[in-house]
Amino acid sequence: MAITNNKFLHLVFPRILCIFRANKGIMAQNYDYELEFKVRDYECDLQGIVNNSVYQNYLEHTRHEFMLSIGLDFADLYQRGIVAVVARIDLSYKTPLRSGDKFVCRLRVENEGVKYLFYQDIYRLTDEKLCLKGIVTTTSIVNGRLAVSHEIVSALEGVYAQRQS
Repeated sequence: MAITNNKFLHLVFPRILCIFRANKGIMAQNYDYELEFKVRDYECDLQGIVNNSVYQNYLEHTRHEFMLSIGLDFADLYQRGIVAVVARIDLSYKTPLRSGDKFVCRLRVENEGVKYLFYQDIYRLTDEKLCLKGIVTTTSIVNGRLAVSHEIVSALEGVYAQRQS
């Protein structure tokens, strides 16, 4: 019997089931931000599908727009000696996107010390089919040293507060 079909688990272990579902990509109600896109012809390879490297552009653009939406501008941070950088990317390709497909990139962010973890998923809009699951680990360099950026943490605290409401 599959764990998600067991009604007993839904009643007794709702938190465990929520974590299980989040790991399966079924966490739409838990996203902090989303941005819609449309695949352009030149993003596709000879097979007619989006080239694997292009997905990182989608994820990056979504992170940048999210940061702007919470009041953080990379150029402004840089001028103040704060550099946000990617430290690691883990991507799982699920279903390919094709030219003309409309899709949405959704993200949820968590802060763990000097790390900012972006859980990012891409869904095709026509059928909500999961196309990519990603975890992008970023960090900050403040005045040339690896450090917690209080500006970033403060902005993220507003996101966490909004989740609670």
